[in-house]
Amino acid sequence: MGLFTSINIAASGMSAERLRSDVIADNIANASSTRTPEGGPFKRSRVILRPMNAQPYFRLPFQPESVDSGAGRGVRVSSVEKDDSPSRLVYDPTHPDAIKTGPKAGYVEMPNVNIVTEMVDLIAASRAYEANSTMANGSKSMFLKALEIGR
Repeated sequence: MGLFTSINIAASGMSAERLRSDVIADNIANASSTRTPEGGPFKRSRVILRPMNAQPYFRLPFQPESVDSGAGRGVRVSSVEKDDSPSRLVYDPTHPDAIKTGPKAGYVEMPNVNIVTEMVDLIAASRAYEANSTMANGSKSMFLKALEIGR
């Protein structure tokens, strides 16, 4: 395992969580946007994370690969996808985007963003970022202590 591998793993996690926080902030900012350039209400976005594909540095001796796939490499953002869950319908016939005719007349299609869910996700992303930051700082202090041993 390389000297900076732990810091690289933590940095990949911090980068992914920062993007996740940005996407969540965008969802919260557009929680009441009923009109988008694509047409219709805003659709919630979500970040899909995947482990980085690479050969592991370290594998437990005498363990088959199916049991021990080796040490992690970090995480990468696979994609940012739109959530296709249905929009909320709110009755407001005075709204400019209200449906004019049909059985849903007077209803407005609102974004599928739940503020409580977004805030919980934002807290989780913040804590994951903090955990990765703590790991990077711990690795750095461990490296500094190792350098002091040689003095």
